[in-house]
Amino acid sequence: MSGAAPAVVVGLMSGTSLDGISAAAVRLADGPDGRVRASLLAFRQEAYTPAQRARLEAALRAGTAAEYCGVHADLGRWFGDAARAVMADAGVDAAEVAAVASHGQTAWHAPPHGTWQLGDPAQIAERTGCAVVSDFRTRDVAAGGEGAPLVPIADLLLFARDDGWRALQNIGGIGNVTVVPPWPAGAAAPAETVRAFDTGPGVVVLDGVVRTLFPALPYDRGGAIADAGVVLDAVVADALCAPFFAAPPPKSTGREWFTPEYVAQFVAACRAAGGTAADAVATATAFTARSIADQYARFLPEGVTEVLVSGGGASNPALLRALAAALQHALGNRAPAVRPFSAVYFDGEAKEAVAFALLGYLHLRGRPGNLPSATGASAPRVLGSLTPR
Repeated sequence: MSGAAPAVVVGLMSGTSLDGISAAAVRLADGPDGRVRASLLAFRQEAYTPAQRARLEAALRAGTAAEYCGVHADLGRWFGDAARAVMADAGVDAAEVAAVASHGQTAWHAPPHGTWQLGDPAQIAERTGCAVVSDFRTRDVAAGGEGAPLVPIADLLLFARDDGWRALQNIGGIGNVTVVPPWPAGAAAPAETVRAFDTGPGVVVLDGVVRTLFPALPYDRGGAIADAGVVLDAVVADALCAPFFAAPPPKSTGREWFTPEYVAQFVAACRAAGGTAADAVATATAFTARSIADQYARFLPEGVTEVLVSGGGASNPALLRALAAALQHALGNRAPAVRPFSAVYFDGEAKEAVAFALLGYLHLRGRPGNLPSATGASAPRVLGSLTPR
């Protein structure tokens, strides 16, 4: 709908790391050539309390129907509260918000059999007084896709360069990359040549190792523990032998693979190799970095000159250094420069919440939100279901 009035959409995201809820209030408007212009009005993160995180982890590991029902409703209320808070930060009220776009919390993701996100949109609507767009992944799965990654549409419409290839690497709980080709002014969107897929663990294994060995810490702040440890190369090499890494895109993964049991086995392997607790954290950091580099070497086209890193992992200097070193080792003089997303755009922690705000905006405009080249769906589809205000 070219020429449609700008709209304020609130994007909500809770990732596989279970750190908390990211909420972004975004003003969006149609731009030239099918692009979209986005202005971040406000962003905040609402951390889960230890009790909330423990409840989520228990439900996601082996919940009963009653537990899932309760968590679904409570998550909706927590999401609604986060949306109200970021609306207040942005100085907008419910009448000014076109919709709240909620990714929810993935409970299980197993295409082609299905995907399931928790966080009752009706609770969000009641809490905020806004319409809610939710359940973005299921339509893509029904159309034969992986249901992930969905952020690539934002990487294309919001962050494409005019004159060069760019990789946008998210390191949240799971790592995923979008490779966006040049999009010169006046040209049609190069949607068919966008490549995107999950690269493997982001910080889900790393954070799990930290919480196992340093129970008072939620994650490795600033990479300090990893910097004090030594990488156990044999453990990393063994972890990279998993079939996921050799499988070609499109592909996706999640907590159903990198489970608490997986983390326990990873810690046990580090101990068996004679490693200390700090060595295990350093090894988990290296696993994430080398898994990304491995996927770039296998599946990324030549010509990518820069990688913009977002997500929680972007704030870990040890992880960024490990990623740069791993890319140099894997690609040599073809290794792209590694920079935080925030060095070019806004706070990289906000990027996924902004992406889901965009998906909500596209739903309202009747525009497709998936890229079949990324998800493997049979065709573009309008994503999401609408709960009226």
